[in-house]
Amino acid sequence: MSYLARTDDVPRAERREFWRGVVSDAFVPLAASFPAEADGAFSGRLRGGTLGPLGIFDVDTDAHAAHRTRRLISAHPADYYKLGLLVRGNGVLSQDGRQARLGPGDFAVYDTSRPYTLAFDSPARLLVLIFPRPMLALRPRAIERITATTISGTTGLGALISPFLLRMGHDLEELEERGGVRLAANVLDLLSTALADRLDVRAPDPSGALFLRITTFIESRLGDPLLDPAAIAAAHHISTRYLHKLFHSEGTSVSVWIRERRLGRCRRDLLDPLLRDRSVSTIAARWGFVNAAHFSRLFKAVYGHSPRECRAGQTVCAPGQDVTGAVP
Repeated sequence: MSYLARTDDVPRAERREFWRGVVSDAFVPLAASFPAEADGAFSGRLRGGTLGPLGIFDVDTDAHAAHRTRRLISAHPADYYKLGLLVRGNGVLSQDGRQARLGPGDFAVYDTSRPYTLAFDSPARLLVLIFPRPMLALRPRAIERITATTISGTTGLGALISPFLLRMGHDLEELEERGGVRLAANVLDLLSTALADRLDVRAPDPSGALFLRITTFIESRLGDPLLDPAAIAAAHHISTRYLHKLFHSEGTSVSVWIRERRLGRCRRDLLDPLLRDRSVSTIAARWGFVNAAHFSRLFKAVYGHSPRECRAGQTVCAPGQDVTGAVP
Protein backbone atom coordinates (compact mmCIF):
# COMPACT_ATOMS: atom_id res chain seq x y z
CA MET A 1 0.00 0.00 0.00
CA SER A 2 1.19 3.54 -0.65
CA TYR A 3 0.07 4.78 2.79
CA LEU A 4 0.00 3.05 6.16
CA ALA A 5 -0.15 4.53 9.66
CA ARG A 6 -1.09 3.09 13.04
CA THR A 7 -1.10 4.37 16.59
CA ASP A 8 0.65 1.23 17.86
CA ASP A 9 3.87 2.72 16.48
CA VAL A 10 3.85 5.77 18.80
CA PRO A 11 3.85 6.24 22.60
CA ARG A 12 0.44 6.04 24.27
CA ALA A 13 0.44 9.69 25.37
CA GLU A 14 1.03 10.88 21.78
CA ARG A 15 -1.51 8.71 20.00
CA ARG A 16 -4.42 11.14 19.87
CA GLU A 17 -2.39 13.96 18.35
CA PHE A 18 -0.68 11.49 16.04
CA TRP A 19 -4.07 10.28 14.80
CA ARG A 20 -5.27 13.82 14.14
CA GLY A 21 -2.19 14.33 11.99
CA VAL A 22 -2.70 11.02 10.18
CA VAL A 23 -6.26 11.75 9.05
CA SER A 24 -5.36 15.36 8.17
CA ASP A 25 -2.50 14.20 5.94
CA ALA A 26 -4.57 11.47 4.30
CA PHE A 27 -7.67 13.58 3.64
CA VAL A 28 -7.89 17.31 4.46
CA PRO A 29 -6.91 19.19 7.66
CA LEU A 30 -9.25 18.10 10.45
CA ALA A 31 -9.75 18.67 14.16
CA ALA A 32 -10.52 15.74 16.44
CA SER A 33 -12.27 15.19 19.77
CA PHE A 34 -12.08 12.12 21.99
CA PRO A 35 -14.14 10.66 24.89
CA ALA A 36 -13.00 12.21 28.16
CA GLU A 37 -13.29 8.93 30.04
CA ALA A 38 -10.77 7.19 27.76
CA ASP A 39 -7.87 8.60 29.85
CA GLY A 40 -5.70 9.28 26.83
CA ALA A 41 -5.94 5.81 25.35
CA PHE A 42 -6.63 5.52 21.63
CA SER A 43 -6.11 2.98 18.88
CA GLY A 44 -6.32 3.63 15.16
CA ARG A 45 -5.01 2.23 11.90
CA LEU A 46 -5.24 3.70 8.40
CA ARG A 47 -4.10 2.12 5.15
CA GLY A 48 -4.78 3.39 1.68
CA GLY A 49 -3.72 4.17 -1.81
CA THR A 50 -4.84 5.78 -5.03
CA LEU A 51 -6.48 4.71 -8.26
CA GLY A 52 -5.87 7.66 -10.56
CA PRO A 53 -7.71 10.63 -9.02
CA LEU A 54 -9.49 8.45 -6.48
CA GLY A 55 -8.05 8.01 -2.99
CA ILE A 56 -9.26 4.93 -1.08
CA PHE A 57 -8.61 4.45 2.63
CA ASP A 58 -9.49 1.69 5.08
CA VAL A 59 -9.79 3.14 8.58
CA ASP A 60 -9.97 1.21 11.88
CA THR A 61 -10.59 3.50 14.81
CA ASP A 62 -11.64 3.76 18.43
CA ALA A 63 -14.44 6.13 19.45
CA HIS A 64 -13.78 9.76 18.47
CA ALA A 65 -15.09 12.51 16.19
CA ALA A 66 -13.41 14.23 13.23
CA HIS A 67 -14.38 17.86 12.55
CA ARG A 68 -13.92 19.93 9.41
CA THR A 69 -14.40 23.41 10.90
CA ARG A 70 -14.94 26.79 9.25
CA ARG A 71 -11.56 27.92 10.54
CA LEU A 72 -9.79 24.95 8.95
CA ILE A 73 -11.67 25.47 5.69
CA SER A 74 -10.61 29.12 5.63
CA ALA A 75 -6.98 28.27 6.37
CA HIS A 76 -6.81 25.13 4.19
CA PRO A 77 -9.45 25.19 1.43
CA ALA A 78 -9.98 21.88 -0.36
CA ASP A 79 -12.61 21.08 -2.97
CA TYR A 80 -13.17 17.35 -2.58
CA TYR A 81 -16.07 15.01 -2.08
CA LYS A 82 -15.69 12.13 0.33
CA LEU A 83 -17.72 8.97 0.58
CA GLY A 84 -17.81 7.16 3.90
CA LEU A 85 -18.94 3.52 3.96
CA LEU A 86 -19.31 1.78 7.33
CA VAL A 87 -17.74 -1.65 7.42
CA ARG A 88 -18.19 -2.29 11.13
CA GLY A 89 -19.79 -0.39 14.01
CA ASN A 90 -21.96 2.73 13.78
CA GLY A 91 -21.32 6.36 12.91
CA VAL A 92 -23.08 9.69 12.50
CA LEU A 93 -22.19 12.13 9.71
CA SER A 94 -23.41 15.73 10.11
CA GLN A 95 -23.35 18.36 7.35
CA ASP A 96 -25.64 21.04 5.93
CA GLY A 97 -28.11 20.71 8.80
CA ARG A 98 -28.61 16.97 8.24
CA GLN A 99 -27.45 13.84 10.04
CA ALA A 100 -26.78 10.50 8.39
CA ARG A 101 -26.79 7.56 10.76
CA LEU A 102 -24.66 4.82 9.25
CA GLY A 103 -24.63 1.12 10.01
CA PRO A 104 -22.60 -1.65 8.35
CA GLY A 105 -22.89 -1.40 4.56
CA ASP A 106 -24.44 2.08 4.58
CA PHE A 107 -22.67 5.05 3.03
CA ALA A 108 -23.01 8.81 2.62
CA VAL A 109 -21.33 11.60 0.66
CA TYR A 110 -19.92 14.79 2.18
CA ASP A 111 -18.13 17.91 0.94
CA THR A 112 -14.77 19.13 2.29
CA SER A 113 -15.52 22.72 1.25
CA ARG A 114 -18.17 23.02 3.99
CA PRO A 115 -18.11 22.10 7.71
CA TYR A 116 -18.88 18.54 8.73
CA THR A 117 -18.47 16.15 11.65
CA LEU A 118 -18.08 12.38 11.50
CA ALA A 119 -18.48 10.77 14.91
CA PHE A 120 -18.12 7.25 16.28
CA ASP A 121 -19.26 6.44 19.83
CA SER A 122 -17.57 3.01 19.78
CA PRO A 123 -14.83 1.24 17.76
CA ALA A 124 -15.60 1.22 14.05
CA ARG A 125 -14.16 0.45 10.66
CA LEU A 126 -14.76 2.76 7.71
CA LEU A 127 -13.93 2.78 4.00
CA VAL A 128 -13.35 6.33 2.75
CA LEU A 129 -13.16 7.49 -0.87
CA ILE A 130 -11.92 11.02 -1.64
CA PHE A 131 -11.80 12.72 -5.05
CA PRO A 132 -11.96 16.22 -6.62
CA ARG A 133 -15.51 17.60 -6.65
CA PRO A 134 -15.72 18.20 -10.45
CA MET A 135 -15.16 14.50 -11.08
CA LEU A 136 -18.75 13.66 -10.21
CA ALA A 137 -20.97 14.01 -13.27
CA LEU A 138 -23.51 16.01 -11.24
CA ARG A 139 -23.60 19.69 -10.42
CA PRO A 140 -22.50 20.81 -6.91
CA ARG A 141 -25.86 22.45 -6.18
CA ALA A 142 -27.54 19.10 -6.74
CA ILE A 143 -25.07 17.27 -4.49
CA GLU A 144 -25.70 19.81 -1.71
CA ARG A 145 -29.23 18.43 -1.44
CA ILE A 146 -28.06 14.95 -0.45
CA THR A 147 -24.87 15.40 1.57
CA ALA A 148 -25.12 13.63 4.93
CA THR A 149 -28.03 11.45 3.86
CA THR A 150 -27.86 7.71 4.42
CA ILE A 151 -27.72 5.48 1.35
CA SER A 152 -28.59 1.96 2.43
CA GLY A 153 -26.23 -0.83 1.52
CA THR A 154 -29.07 -3.37 1.49
CA THR A 155 -31.60 -1.89 -0.97
CA GLY A 156 -31.65 -0.31 -4.42
CA LEU A 157 -28.44 0.73 -6.13
CA GLY A 158 -26.73 0.94 -2.76
CA ALA A 159 -27.00 -2.83 -2.48
CA LEU A 160 -24.94 -3.13 -5.68
CA ILE A 161 -22.41 -0.41 -4.91
CA SER A 162 -21.63 -1.21 -1.27
CA PRO A 163 -20.25 -4.77 -1.81
CA PHE A 164 -18.34 -3.60 -4.87
CA LEU A 165 -16.60 -0.80 -2.95
CA LEU A 166 -15.82 -3.11 -0.04
CA ARG A 167 -14.22 -5.63 -2.37
CA MET A 168 -12.26 -2.91 -4.12
CA GLY A 169 -10.94 -1.64 -0.79
CA HIS A 170 -9.90 -5.18 0.15
CA ASP A 171 -8.02 -5.71 -3.14
CA LEU A 172 -6.62 -2.19 -3.49
CA GLU A 173 -2.96 -3.22 -3.45
CA GLU A 174 -3.48 -5.60 -6.36
CA LEU A 175 -5.54 -3.01 -8.25
CA GLU A 176 -2.82 -0.37 -7.77
CA GLU A 177 -0.21 -2.68 -9.28
CA ARG A 178 -2.36 -3.33 -12.33
CA GLY A 179 -3.23 0.33 -12.84
CA GLY A 180 -6.65 1.53 -11.81
CA VAL A 181 -7.30 4.81 -13.64
CA ARG A 182 -10.06 3.30 -15.80
CA LEU A 183 -11.55 1.53 -12.79
CA ALA A 184 -11.61 4.84 -10.90
CA ALA A 185 -13.63 6.40 -13.72
CA ASN A 186 -16.07 3.48 -13.59
CA VAL A 187 -16.43 3.84 -9.82
CA LEU A 188 -17.17 7.56 -10.06
CA ASP A 189 -19.60 6.98 -12.92
CA LEU A 190 -21.41 4.34 -10.85
CA LEU A 191 -21.53 6.67 -7.86
CA SER A 192 -22.89 9.48 -10.05
CA THR A 193 -25.65 7.16 -11.21
CA ALA A 194 -26.56 6.21 -7.63
CA LEU A 195 -26.66 9.85 -6.51
CA ALA A 196 -28.70 10.83 -9.57
CA ASP A 197 -31.16 8.11 -8.61
CA ARG A 198 -31.29 9.52 -5.08
CA LEU A 199 -31.97 12.96 -6.52
CA ASP A 200 -34.62 11.47 -8.83
CA VAL A 201 -32.71 12.74 -11.85
CA ARG A 202 -32.93 10.71 -15.04
CA ALA A 203 -29.19 10.64 -15.75
CA PRO A 204 -26.00 12.53 -14.96
CA ASP A 205 -25.33 15.66 -17.01
CA PRO A 206 -23.77 14.56 -20.35
CA SER A 207 -21.19 17.36 -20.20
CA GLY A 208 -20.34 16.20 -16.68
CA ALA A 209 -19.74 12.68 -17.98
CA LEU A 210 -17.43 14.06 -20.67
CA PHE A 211 -15.60 16.12 -18.07
CA LEU A 212 -15.09 12.96 -16.02
CA ARG A 213 -13.62 11.13 -19.02
CA ILE A 214 -11.31 14.05 -19.76
CA THR A 215 -10.06 14.45 -16.19
CA THR A 216 -9.47 10.71 -15.97
CA PHE A 217 -7.46 10.92 -19.20
CA ILE A 218 -5.42 13.76 -17.70
CA GLU A 219 -4.83 11.76 -14.53
CA SER A 220 -3.38 8.86 -16.46
CA ARG A 221 -0.90 11.15 -18.24
CA LEU A 222 0.20 13.59 -15.53
CA GLY A 223 3.80 12.50 -15.97
CA ASP A 224 3.84 13.50 -19.65
CA PRO A 225 5.42 16.98 -19.94
CA LEU A 226 3.82 17.36 -23.39
CA LEU A 227 0.29 17.08 -22.00
CA ASP A 228 -1.55 20.21 -23.14
CA PRO A 229 -5.05 21.37 -24.14
CA ALA A 230 -4.50 20.57 -27.83
CA ALA A 231 -3.53 16.96 -27.10
CA ILE A 232 -6.39 16.52 -24.65
CA ALA A 233 -8.96 17.96 -27.05
CA ALA A 234 -7.72 15.82 -29.93
CA ALA A 235 -7.91 12.64 -27.84
CA HIS A 236 -11.59 13.36 -27.13
CA HIS A 237 -12.53 14.61 -30.62
CA ILE A 238 -13.55 18.07 -29.44
CA SER A 239 -12.20 21.56 -30.12
CA THR A 240 -9.83 23.24 -27.70
CA ARG A 241 -12.42 26.02 -27.40
CA TYR A 242 -15.04 23.56 -26.16
CA LEU A 243 -12.48 21.97 -23.83
CA HIS A 244 -11.78 25.35 -22.22
CA LYS A 245 -15.53 25.97 -21.95
CA LEU A 246 -16.00 22.70 -20.04
CA PHE A 247 -13.36 23.61 -17.49
CA HIS A 248 -14.59 27.20 -17.22
CA SER A 249 -18.05 25.88 -16.30
CA GLU A 250 -16.40 24.08 -13.37
CA GLY A 251 -14.73 27.28 -12.18
CA THR A 252 -11.22 26.39 -13.29
CA SER A 253 -9.02 26.03 -16.39
CA VAL A 254 -7.23 23.13 -18.06
CA SER A 255 -3.78 24.37 -17.08
CA VAL A 256 -4.76 25.04 -13.47
CA TRP A 257 -6.35 21.59 -13.19
CA ILE A 258 -3.20 19.90 -14.48
CA ARG A 259 -0.96 21.93 -12.16
CA GLU A 260 -3.11 21.16 -9.13
CA ARG A 261 -3.09 17.45 -9.80
CA ARG A 262 0.65 17.35 -10.51
CA LEU A 263 1.50 19.35 -7.40
CA GLY A 264 -0.74 17.14 -5.30
CA ARG A 265 1.05 14.03 -6.55
CA CYS A 266 4.44 15.62 -5.87
CA ARG A 267 3.38 16.57 -2.35
CA ARG A 268 2.21 13.02 -1.69
CA ASP A 269 5.52 11.58 -2.87
CA LEU A 270 7.55 14.08 -0.84
CA LEU A 271 5.71 13.00 2.31
CA ASP A 272 6.05 9.29 1.55
CA PRO A 273 8.84 7.77 3.71
CA LEU A 274 9.23 4.97 1.15
CA LEU A 275 10.41 7.53 -1.43
CA ARG A 276 13.06 9.22 0.72
CA ASP A 277 15.80 7.97 -1.59
CA ARG A 278 14.36 9.86 -4.57
CA SER A 279 15.53 13.42 -5.12
CA VAL A 280 13.11 16.34 -5.29
CA SER A 281 13.95 16.82 -8.98
CA THR A 282 13.25 13.14 -9.71
CA ILE A 283 9.85 13.37 -8.07
CA ALA A 284 9.09 16.59 -9.95
CA ALA A 285 10.05 15.01 -13.27
CA ARG A 286 7.93 11.94 -12.48
CA TRP A 287 4.86 14.20 -12.53
CA GLY A 288 5.69 16.31 -15.56
CA PHE A 289 7.80 19.15 -14.13
CA VAL A 290 10.94 19.13 -16.29
CA ASN A 291 12.39 22.33 -14.80
CA ALA A 292 13.32 21.72 -11.16
CA ALA A 293 13.76 25.40 -10.32
CA HIS A 294 10.34 26.27 -11.77
CA PHE A 295 8.79 23.41 -9.83
CA SER A 296 10.30 24.63 -6.55
CA ARG A 297 9.01 28.18 -7.11
CA LEU A 298 5.55 26.93 -8.01
CA PHE A 299 5.41 24.52 -5.08
CA LYS A 300 6.39 27.27 -2.62
CA ALA A 301 3.90 29.71 -4.12
CA VAL A 302 1.08 27.21 -3.62
CA TYR A 303 2.02 25.53 -0.32
CA GLY A 304 3.97 28.33 1.35
CA HIS A 305 7.10 26.19 1.81
CA SER A 306 9.77 24.68 -0.39
CA PRO A 307 9.63 21.00 -1.43
CA ARG A 308 12.66 20.29 0.77
CA GLU A 309 11.01 21.88 3.82
CA CYS A 310 7.87 19.86 3.17
CA ARG A 311 9.89 16.64 2.94
CA ALA A 312 11.83 17.48 6.11
CA GLY A 313 8.59 17.75 8.07
CA GLN A 314 9.14 21.40 8.95
CA THR A 315 5.57 22.20 7.91
CA VAL A 316 2.22 20.50 7.45
CA CYS A 317 2.67 21.30 3.74
CA ALA A 318 -0.93 22.40 3.23
CA PRO A 319 -2.17 24.71 0.45
CA GLY A 320 -1.82 28.39 1.25
CA GLN A 321 -3.42 29.84 -1.87
CA ASP A 322 -5.14 28.83 -5.07
CA VAL A 323 -2.79 27.81 -7.86
CA THR A 324 -4.32 30.49 -10.09
CA GLY A 325 -2.23 32.95 -8.03
CA ALA A 326 0.95 30.92 -8.33
CA VAL A 327 3.88 31.26 -10.64
CA PRO A 328 2.69 30.54 -14.20
